Amino acid sequence: MKLLMVLMLAALLLHCYADSGCKLLEDVVEKTMNSDISIPEYKELLQEFIDSDAAAEAMGKFKQCFLSQSHRTLKNFGLMMHTMYDSIWCNIKSN
Repeated sequence: MKLLMVLMLAALLLHCYADSGCKLLEDVVEKTMNSDISIPEYKELLQEFIDSDAAAEAMGKFKQCFLSQSHRTLKNFGLMMHTMYDSIWCNIKSN
């Protein structure tokens, strides 16, 4: 499960590194970290990226990983992501 999370985050970061869709990356990360969004809502929000039942199941498990984390862990994860957004490699300006 941890490998799945690392691979999905790496894919999102590579998408950002390619200089396209960094706003998309930021939105997906925020939705993933938001514990008020349930797994069905999460899948609905990201429907455009789900092309199979296996992908839908993986997205559900990915979201569940975040739902299982403490508030402190999610806060630290958000801080880490914003640090990457503001880095020279991603060049996103946080609001």
